[in-house]
Amino acid sequence: MRTLSYALLTALTATALAAPATAAALPADVTASQCVAGGGMIVISAVGDGSPSYSKRCMGGVHDGETVL
Repeated sequence: MRTLSYALLTALTATALAAPATAAALPADVTASQCVAGGGMIVISAVGDGSPSYSKRCMGGVHDGETVL
């Protein structure tokens, strides 16, 4: 009986960990205030090799991995 409980707990944990990866695979545009209100922070990264191009993503919180407008 105890083995079944551990197997069930392991399956539930794997499912919970897979959900954020699926959400991050389909990014949606959010505003900066939505990102911060959802518990995340905005990460700005330079894109390319010298051109002034930047990528802004919400990291953490409800909108993890989504593009910030």
